[in-house]
Amino acid sequence: MAFLPLRVTRPSRQPTALYERWLADIEADLRRPDCDRNALCVRVLRDLYFPQMAERRPEDLPLGAQVALAQLDPRNVTLEPEYYAEVDPEKFARVKPLLWMWQLFDRTPLGQNVHLGVGFRRLLAPYIFKRCGRNFKCFHFVEFSFGYNMEVGDDVVVHRYVLLDDRGGIVLGDRVSIADYANIYSHTHSIVDQRDVTCAKTILEDDVRITYHATVLAGVCVGRDAMVGACAVATRDVRPYHVNVGIPAKSVRVKPGAPVDSEEETTTIKRKMEAP
Repeated sequence: MAFLPLRVTRPSRQPTALYERWLADIEADLRRPDCDRNALCVRVLRDLYFPQMAERRPEDLPLGAQVALAQLDPRNVTLEPEYYAEVDPEKFARVKPLLWMWQLFDRTPLGQNVHLGVGFRRLLAPYIFKRCGRNFKCFHFVEFSFGYNMEVGDDVVVHRYVLLDDRGGIVLGDRVSIADYANIYSHTHSIVDQRDVTCAKTILEDDVRITYHATVLAGVCVGRDAMVGACAVATRDVRPYHVNVGIPAKSVRVKPGAPVDSEEETTTIKRKMEAP
């Protein structure tokens, strides 16, 4: 197989400098101890959606325009996690403006610009997550629950349309990669009564790969350098270096170069697969 590292590419110098100035301006506000995150969110989103309205009084506008402008203020909207019983209102109030800014940014043309979008989300993540390591790379339309229960290591990559349900907490180790349309859960509902909710921390250890459309259920630990295959549903822990596929996900092989004990497990797995 060909080894195909990503190319290093960026826009031309002039727009790159413009983007850096814009991001630096937002970060300067966030660094201020007295930063009003709601006001910052309104300013950023107004500039992106309705720049011509900066000097207009909302009450002088048509009713529909007033409603549209009102949605830029996170205090004027409710988000699904606010309805969850276990939400910490104080913690969520701090991250809500940044989550709302993140979501609406992604729905502008700017959100499709990989260079700018990754930089914008990388800027916001440390102010939302419980912990965020270096070089966090997140593509567009990723959704969180609380956000403040996310623990993210170094060099983590999250691709498009991923759901990270951190109600019970999600830990992503170093160099974790989560492919498009994957779902990582940390809460589950009783089959008897949907209101009976159990929250359990979900852990993806270092170098884990979660591939396209895969799902990891609450409380599962995916061990170091393991992989959950496309469309698989991991209902139980995944052993380090193992490749799990299917619904429910089961181990079908161990990666080359795995420790000896994992290689022995590979032999057992192959015998079971080859049995009539």
